[in-house]
Amino acid sequence: MFSGSLVALVTPLRGGQVDYAAIERLVDWHVEQGTDGLVPVGTTGESPTVTVAEHEKIIETVVRRAAGRVPVIAGAGANATHEAIELARFSKSAGADATLQVTPYYNKPTQEGLYRHFAAIAEAVDLPMVLYNIPSRCVVNIAPETIARLAKIPQIVAVKEATGSMDQTSEILARCNITVLSGDDSLTLPLMALGARGVISVVANLVPKDVKRLSGAMLAGRLADAQAAHRKLFPLCRAMFIETNPIPIKTAMKWAGLLESDEKRLPLVDLAGSSAEALRRAMKEYGLLK
Repeated sequence: MFSGSLVALVTPLRGGQVDYAAIERLVDWHVEQGTDGLVPVGTTGESPTVTVAEHEKIIETVVRRAAGRVPVIAGAGANATHEAIELARFSKSAGADATLQVTPYYNKPTQEGLYRHFAAIAEAVDLPMVLYNIPSRCVVNIAPETIARLAKIPQIVAVKEATGSMDQTSEILARCNITVLSGDDSLTLPLMALGARGVISVVANLVPKDVKRLSGAMLAGRLADAQAAHRKLFPLCRAMFIETNPIPIKTAMKWAGLLESDEKRLPLVDLAGSSAEALRRAMKEYGLLK
């Protein structure tokens, strides 16, 4: 469940509302494309701007449509521990296979606060948990020693590492046996070379087979194949972060015909002109646009 190419699903919007029919189409498409797992309502799924009711319905929709064909790791994080527990409980009741729990943002907890936050969720909800460490958005880094301490809790099985640090991943794996998943598409190959088991991917929303090819080659020990896949993907991965995620990926998906609308909710806005040109150029070079 916690290896290979896992997609950080976008949340399609139309007319200010969540497009649940589009979500269902994306789930079917990812199953057909060979994606190893679905991760709805994370950063790429615009979790900060969906309502609680929408958040729960998105999870429910993805789980129901997946119908056991691929695992669902539901984004259920919050900066309030009680809210994260409520979302984790809902995820379990909806049939999700695990939850993704982001570092509490804005309130800037200490390492002890981080430990108690994740431990409280694990104690309250008997469901596997993937920690999500992304200091660029949450300010606080979950230190490797804290991750090692959390790894002793049976429900805490993996960490999505989006620190951009090779040293962080090396230290985590030196301290404990927790599964590491890359949280940065452009770093999937080097992190897997260190011992990570896969990626929770943004660019897999656009080219799932190619992300699966890279992660599968690394898991099988075919380094040359993985390097070739990485070199092809790298410029496209970088283009996905030319502006704040998920602005570029939603734009790219619309251009590629995977979404009818690239609508976002404020404070996210459309891609700026110069950024749009850079994204279009990257997609043309990749062969996604004529």
